[in-house]
Amino acid sequence: MKKLFWGTPGFENELAALYTRAPFPPEAEKAAAEIIADVRANGDAALVKYAKKFDRTDLTPEQFRVTPEELAAAGQKLSAGDRKAIKTALAQVQAFAKLTKPRNWKKSPRPGVTVGEKFTPMERVGVYVPGGTAPLVSTVIHTAGIAKAAGVKEVVAITPPGGLHPATMYAMHLAGVDEVYRLGGVYGVAALAVGTQSIRKVEKIAGPGNAYVTAAKKLLYGEVAIDLVAGPSEILVVADETANPAFVAADLLSQAEHGSGLEQAVMVTTDKTLIEKVEKEFLRQKALLSRQETIEKVENNGVFLIWVPDLETACDLAGKYAPEHLELQIENPEKWCGKIQAAGAIFLGAWTPEPVGDFCAGPSHVLPTAGSAKSFNGLETCGFFRRTSIVKYDRRALMREAEVVERFGMMEGLDAHAGAATIRKNSK
Repeated sequence: MKKLFWGTPGFENELAALYTRAPFPPEAEKAAAEIIADVRANGDAALVKYAKKFDRTDLTPEQFRVTPEELAAAGQKLSAGDRKAIKTALAQVQAFAKLTKPRNWKKSPRPGVTVGEKFTPMERVGVYVPGGTAPLVSTVIHTAGIAKAAGVKEVVAITPPGGLHPATMYAMHLAGVDEVYRLGGVYGVAALAVGTQSIRKVEKIAGPGNAYVTAAKKLLYGEVAIDLVAGPSEILVVADETANPAFVAADLLSQAEHGSGLEQAVMVTTDKTLIEKVEKEFLRQKALLSRQETIEKVENNGVFLIWVPDLETACDLAGKYAPEHLELQIENPEKWCGKIQAAGAIFLGAWTPEPVGDFCAGPSHVLPTAGSAKSFNGLETCGFFRRTSIVKYDRRALMREAEVVERFGMMEGLDAHAGAATIRKNSK
């Protein structure tokens, strides 16, 4: 892990490198483009080929889809405690989603003019559920669960053939996923976006994935809507002298264990003594965990322990880094929360570890990474709606504003635009 101290030579250069991180390497986009083109040209045959190549699974098109009976039976393989946890998380995430559903509205800002917005749930969306080194059961809840709460008619899930853990299948069943396919990575995302003989295309794709899935989503944007381009997971913890080093270390480890080795776990503290304490706790706790090899990849390249002189500097640094997850393990976190310029999600205080956001707090855990929180929001309920503006003028209102329309039409050289107002103005 790297230790950085404010005011030392090279500190600013180290920070600049930390701020500049890509969601995926350039070679991922090239590989994704080739697979997408193949799926577009060859449909199901390409899916069969890539399932064998990447997931070492022999499938026929008839075997792509997981049957409703398989999903319904999955819960029988789980303990009562696991089923309860999934139900609790789904209920809480969907409750938040319903609170944040956009509402239709109309208003008359001027006499004779009515404006407003209409929100209509999308009809068919796809969600990607990673299945690599861990069954991400929570991703089902934080994508499909929200889509269903929004009122999406058809929710289609894809997950790698090896990712069909009983808990994942049970979550899909409970969330009301309509179709599930044993398809992973770029080829699965491409199938959702362009459609094949067996799979009808969707209107939007949501959900996290590896670098290649992320590159594929970026390439397919415009042909299909996407939630965001999200890279490897990351966390930044702002900590002062009141922070518990064991808590900070545990939360850094929670992101370091994800799997790609490209994750980042950063602590920014105003207490120099906390750096050694957190390092000691990180190593102690790591030795007790099951994914040590994964963590060590991140530990060597992606763990940063940074000292700055005050919380103003710490919050400024945090906003420039714009982390996916930001924890404020400081005194009076509510006060300092308002000073953060950009973050995917902010977790306030010692008793709000980031994993509650991953699993059960309520907001979606699909969040912007690699500094993109400066430009993009995480997955929202409104992201599963079509927004349509509503405009109505009566005759008197149009007569009052017809000249504005005419003058803009003429200024822009669009006389037919002007004519649409003029012909009405001159009508009896």
